[in-house]
Amino acid sequence: MSRMDRLSQSPALRGFPVGRMGMRPSGAASWMAAAFLVSLALAGVVLGHFGVGENGTALALRATARWCFLLFWPAYAGSALAKVCGSRFGLLASYGRQFGLAFAAALLVHVGLVLWLLHVAADQRSPMIFFWVGVLCTYALALLSAPRLHELLGARLWRLSCQTALHYIALVFAVDFVVEPLRASGPDKYPLSYLPFVIVLAGGVVLRLMALAPRRQKA
Repeated sequence: MSRMDRLSQSPALRGFPVGRMGMRPSGAASWMAAAFLVSLALAGVVLGHFGVGENGTALALRATARWCFLLFWPAYAGSALAKVCGSRFGLLASYGRQFGLAFAAALLVHVGLVLWLLHVAADQRSPMIFFWVGVLCTYALALLSAPRLHELLGARLWRLSCQTALHYIALVFAVDFVVEPLRASGPDKYPLSYLPFVIVLAGGVVLRLMALAPRRQKA
């Protein structure tokens, strides 16, 4: 079996809740602490400049959402990137769990901003059930990264849960970057600042589909 075949079959490439990566707890804590502090700093700078009202909070939400996405994408598409583009991306794929846990930590600040926006918003907002399910998926994946829970579920159920949750979180980002801006501004005034993130997200989906192609041919 080639090195690339071994890499593509490694549990480290199947999403971020991987239990047997040999990662030290201190390493996980460092990633999570750094991601959280960056997210907190982004929110603090934006709120400090634009105020803690509805407008400033909305801008802080956009900033932290982009930071969260940058952490989520390697956990979502890193393994597919390594499989499709070669073992030179294997290092990125092997850190999928760290990126995933960092994403979960950074998301805490974003969730806090959402709750604050619901408090200060002048108009009555929707319950945002779609968003909260995505949050639930994120922390369920982080919880399932524990080795004992991973083993308790079994490989097949764990993989199904992992892939379902990862795709759902990606869909939440798609709604945030595509659907909501179009609903707010219309196609003719779509903010171009969202476009790079849409392209990267779409690229991740394409990579994952391409990574599945060899398996289907083999089957």
